[in-house]
Amino acid sequence: MKPGRSAEPTIVRPYGDATGDGMVQLSFTLPIPHDKRAEGAAVQLAHKMGIDPALVVHAKSIGPDFTFFVVYGRANHLVDLSKVEVVERDYPLLTPKEVNQAVKSSLHRRLVVVGGCIGTDAHTVGIDAILNIKGFAGEKGLEYYRELKVVNLGAQVAVPQLVAHAKEERADAVLVSQVVTTRDAHVLNTKEMSAAFREAYPERQRPLLVIGGPRFVENQTADLGVDRIFGRGTTPGEVASYLVHALVTGPDRADGVRR
Repeated sequence: MKPGRSAEPTIVRPYGDATGDGMVQLSFTLPIPHDKRAEGAAVQLAHKMGIDPALVVHAKSIGPDFTFFVVYGRANHLVDLSKVEVVERDYPLLTPKEVNQAVKSSLHRRLVVVGGCIGTDAHTVGIDAILNIKGFAGEKGLEYYRELKVVNLGAQVAVPQLVAHAKEERADAVLVSQVVTTRDAHVLNTKEMSAAFREAYPERQRPLLVIGGPRFVENQTADLGVDRIFGRGTTPGEVASYLVHALVTGPDRADGVRR
C-alpha cells in the first residue's frame, strides 16, 4: 500500500454522480409497444431489481411490439469484495521470443494449433484477433510465432470437421471462438465439441481445448469440458503464454508428448 492511501474497502457501492450514491444505469428490452404503460412497466421491473428510485432516461420502439429502455437509478445493494470469485492468471506472460525458445528447446518441433468458429457462428473477429498475424491490441497473432503452426479453419465449422482437422494436423491445441450466444448456442456448441474430442481421443492424447467469447464465464471449464476459457479483451500473448504453460513448461506437461 502506498503511503498516504487507506486500505482498500471490502464493501463497495456503485458510483454515479457522487461517491457512494449507488447510482447505476442498465438497459433491457420488453416485448410490448412503446407507450406510457411500457415505461411504467420498465420502472416496475427496475424496482423489483432493487433500483429505487428509477428513471427511464431513454425509450425507443423496436418494431411494433418491442421497446428498448435505458433506466437510471439508485441500487439498494452492496458488493462484498471478499466474496468475489475470479479466475486468476496462473502462468507468466511471455514475449514471442520466449514462447518460441520454450517450444523449440522442449518440444523440438513446432506446436500445432487448430482454430475456428463452430456451429452456425460466422463471426471470425475473435478467432482472427488471436490467430491472424495482424493480431489484436498491438500484439501480433499466433501466426507470427515462428515455432507455432497455426491452422485457421474460419467460420461455421462443424464439430466433426474440427475433430477431423485436429487429427489430420496432429494438433496440440484446439482454439474455438463463440460470439453468437442466442439461446445459449455457445454453451451447447462447446459441450458438443468437448464430448466429440473425448470420444475421438484417449484422454492423454487429446488436444488442449481452449474456448473464448464475450459471454463465457471463466470458471465454467469443468461444466463445459474444456481446459481453459478466455473472455473479452484477451490478447494473443496471453493465449500463447498459456499454451506454453499447459503444453511445454507447466507442471502437467508430458515432455513433448501430446496430451
